[in-house]
Amino acid sequence: MRTLDWGLTDYKDALTRQKELVEARIEGKIGNTLVLTEHNPVYTLGSRKGAEEHLLWNERKRARMGVDVHTSNRGGDVTYHGPGQIVGYGIIDLSNKKDLHTYLRDLEQVIINTLSELGLKAERRDGLTGIWVGSKKIAAMGVAVRKWVTYHGFALNVNVDLTPFSGIIPCGITPDEGTVTSIQLEMGKQLDLTQVKSTLTKHFWNTFEHE
Repeated sequence: MRTLDWGLTDYKDALTRQKELVEARIEGKIGNTLVLTEHNPVYTLGSRKGAEEHLLWNERKRARMGVDVHTSNRGGDVTYHGPGQIVGYGIIDLSNKKDLHTYLRDLEQVIINTLSELGLKAERRDGLTGIWVGSKKIAAMGVAVRKWVTYHGFALNVNVDLTPFSGIIPCGITPDEGTVTSIQLEMGKQLDLTQVKSTLTKHFWNTFEHE
C-alpha cells in the first residue's frame, strides 16, 4: 500500500500517469495505490450518454474563465475539477471480490468518515451518486476498471472556487435536485489541504488495507 501526492496536475497528464499505474498493478509491479492530486481548472465528461449536453458555458466563456474540457473514460456525467478540490484516484486490485458496486459504496464511506472527523455530517442520497450535505453535493464519484484494477475515484470540494460549477449541470443533477457545496462553505473557514489529505488517507487505507 502506498499513497502518492502529485500536487497540482493537468487532467490529461494525470490520466496518462494513472493508466501507467493501472498497467503496473495488473502486472504485479506495484501494490495497491492511492493518488491524491488537485487539477488545473477542467470540465471532464464521463461515459454517461448526453454528458456533453450538460456543458452550459460556450467555448468562448470557458476560455475566458480558463476552464479546459476533457473527455474521460470514467463513469458518470460532467463535473468540474480545480485547485482547492482534492481528487483521489484509487488503483486497487479487486480480482478477489470482483464487485465494483461494493467498491463504490466503500469509497463513499471513506468520504463520509473523513468529513465526520472534520466535523461535518454527510450522507448518501438514494438514486444519486456522490456524497451530500443535505441537498448539496460535496463530493463526486466516478470510477473505471481494467482487468479488475480500479482507477479514477472521487473529487472532494474543500476550498475550491465553486463558480465554474455554474457552467455545467454537475453530474446531470438539475437545480431542483440539488446544488454543489464545499467544506469551506459549510464550515465557514478554509481548511489545511494537507490535514484533509492526511485524514482521507487514513480512512482510505482503513477501508481498503485488506484488498
